[in-house]
Amino acid sequence: MLYIVATPIGNLEDMTFRAVRTLKEVDYIFAEDTRVTKRLLSHYEIDTVLYRYDEFTKMTQINSIINLLSEGKNVALVTDAGTPCISDPGYEVVEKALKEGLEVSPIPGCSSLVTAASVSGISMRRMAYEGFLPKKKGRQTLLKKLAEEERSIVIFESPHRVIKTLKDIEEYLGVREVAVCREITKIYEEIIRGTTTELIEKLENRTIKGEVVIIVKERDDSIYVNDED
Repeated sequence: MLYIVATPIGNLEDMTFRAVRTLKEVDYIFAEDTRVTKRLLSHYEIDTVLYRYDEFTKMTQINSIINLLSEGKNVALVTDAGTPCISDPGYEVVEKALKEGLEVSPIPGCSSLVTAASVSGISMRRMAYEGFLPKKKGRQTLLKKLAEEERSIVIFESPHRVIKTLKDIEEYLGVREVAVCREITKIYEEIIRGTTTELIEKLENRTIKGEVVIIVKERDDSIYVNDED
């Protein structure tokens, strides 16, 4: 069995009992960053054999994982934080396993996407998940497409690009209500809500730290300043 195991996005107490048991019982764990995962395993006294699986090693490790599963071994896949296969290279090995007729089972838990959405104060009944926006190539094209998006939008962002992204949202999508969620579940957790204009002014001269989730409210024509009509 290949287990897709969710891990905490910050607070180690968010680890589920089932996730701990699974990581103890499997034969091997493959992790996006073994240094990060080692701290988690040490905290829960888990001594399962650990290997690296990331964007740079996935092509060789996919075959290694498939071979182990074919031999009857149980393997767990984890990411740095949260649920694997959402914004990391995990889906390729799941796809390969399914094509080979091997079993895949989810061990659910934390997800920064859902966690941020739950406290955003923005309706998430219909949402578009974009992950990290392109840094350069394709960025403007995507933003122009998102200007026509009718659902709320979820974006992951690095702290040093938050202001640029807020400005781009305002330029291409118009003034929108947004929630900037950072350091979720950690000591310095902060959820900042307001329009893009308000948040740019509030955050422009601040040093922003930690991983960030930006949630953009669905289009509201009453405040959409770039509408030519």
